[in-house]
Amino acid sequence: MTDEGIAPGPLGRAIEERGFDSLFVAEHTHIPASRRTPYPGGGELPQKYYRTLDPFVTLTAAAATTQRLLLGTGVALMIERDPITTAKEVASLDLVSGGRAVFGIGVGWNREEMENHGTDPRTRGKLLNERIRAMREIWTKDAAEFHGEYVDFEPIYARPKPVQKPHPPIYVGGGSQETFARTAEFGDAWLANGLPPDKLEPMLDELRETAGEIPVTVFGASSRPEDLKEYARLGVERALLMLPTIPETETLEHLDELAKVAADFR
Repeated sequence: MTDEGIAPGPLGRAIEERGFDSLFVAEHTHIPASRRTPYPGGGELPQKYYRTLDPFVTLTAAAATTQRLLLGTGVALMIERDPITTAKEVASLDLVSGGRAVFGIGVGWNREEMENHGTDPRTRGKLLNERIRAMREIWTKDAAEFHGEYVDFEPIYARPKPVQKPHPPIYVGGGSQETFARTAEFGDAWLANGLPPDKLEPMLDELRETAGEIPVTVFGASSRPEDLKEYARLGVERALLMLPTIPETETLEHLDELAKVAADFR
């Protein structure tokens, strides 16, 4: 979602009308001008990264035009976010949507971006873990407190509480052993990023050794019918298909094509 493509309200409505079950949006607060960190996809960083909308504003706008669509972050960069403020944002989205929020989280890849938020890239995993633990306390306790190395606060009252109990599902993004350990501790699903079936399959064994039989969603999944069949064979719960950042009319046409493919798997 950017300022150059379809708006989130019309997009959410169009997705729901075509029978899809969810909308997941990515997050970047900014893109550093230095560009020292190489783009994981190779080559130049795509223009859309420079213009992303705030995920919670985007998902709230989509919530207002839909009734059943799940509204997910794919992923929220908690290494760049205050846990108390974000806990309120997630709970507020869950409330105004009637319990449809999905909280996807990850450690991010752009080192300069996280450094601009005061985060040391070398300890971002530990920071993420503490912030999620603190948020769970806020969501589930009337007077929440947390004392850790990176997050520390005395008892606080923070409302609203999420509609979903004990809190919206947490989807853990990444592909390392640390990701799988994080998924085992507080994840409700593993959010694999852009993996084709042949690369996903060997990682599933490692995931299940650490986190058990946990649901798997693939972000940026292939929309080729043969790949979707393979995802299904591997037990993938949800395949999130990428939409290019294009104007509304072209987006709706693209959605129509994806809907034809998805219809065979419904």
